[in-house]
Amino acid sequence: MDATSPDIAVETATLDPGGRTGHLSFPLNGRARSAGVLATNGHSHSHNHVLGRLQAGAQTTRRTVSVIIPTLNEQENIGWVLERMPSTVDEIILVDGYSTDRTVEIASAVRPDIVVMKQASRGKGEALRAGFRVATSDFIVMIDADGSMDPDEIHRYVTPLMNGYDVVKGSRFLAGGGSTDLTPIRRFGSKAFVRMTNVLFLVRFTDLCYGFCSFRRECLKSLALTAHGFEIETEIAVHAAKAELRIAEVPSMERDRRSGVSKLHAFRDGKRVLRTLIRERLSSRNRPVVDPISERALSDWLPAET
Repeated sequence: MDATSPDIAVETATLDPGGRTGHLSFPLNGRARSAGVLATNGHSHSHNHVLGRLQAGAQTTRRTVSVIIPTLNEQENIGWVLERMPSTVDEIILVDGYSTDRTVEIASAVRPDIVVMKQASRGKGEALRAGFRVATSDFIVMIDADGSMDPDEIHRYVTPLMNGYDVVKGSRFLAGGGSTDLTPIRRFGSKAFVRMTNVLFLVRFTDLCYGFCSFRRECLKSLALTAHGFEIETEIAVHAAKAELRIAEVPSMERDRRSGVSKLHAFRDGKRVLRTLIRERLSSRNRPVVDPISERALSDWLPAET
């Protein structure tokens, strides 16, 4: 079944008689909607720069959207996610980690237009990076396959991009957001990593380790992503801040996965996040990408000519 998508607002800027910048939203169907975003990186931008970005966005009434979904044995959940994908999504890319169940079969049955690709090595980060490389739309949204993130929220991640932002992060700790999935240990770790990031990089994030995000495809080079695991969520936020991209946070509700067991391990993946933060603070150079290609992936690839 097709979900009815919420409105996506296009914002233009105006100047009042006192010279202050104001904003008016012009949604595509004529009904007003607030973008509801919080700018988190605190970088200053000239009025001309901001107005130019917003006016450029306002002149385009239709921007395309790709959604990237990493999967590994999610046959009980993937149908629920795909059935609720809003009609404003133009391209869905499922990056599968060689599932041994019917994940790919079910996804293809629910969405015959879905693009399915196999990831070359293990890890959520590698899967997402593979999906990002082949996405063709103006905006890229990443969402989990376990049903913990509601596709009906995708408009929250697209609207700020249409209004001049480069990267949009979901936050479970903004008003209107929340989580029924955070254990006390994970909640403590999330809060600690947010505080550490804000101190190290002089930003004002309210959430860090949450995988509902979006960005302009043109910013992919600036993000310079290399992560292989769950730490990619941290890498996106930190690299966006270091590249001085315009970042927004939007409220998001995280729910328990609908079925199955989470692939996230609090202590193991927490260590990876911590290493990422330390490395990014100590180094200003991009980290080279080194992907360990699995034998299974090699057998699927085109062989070299002999």
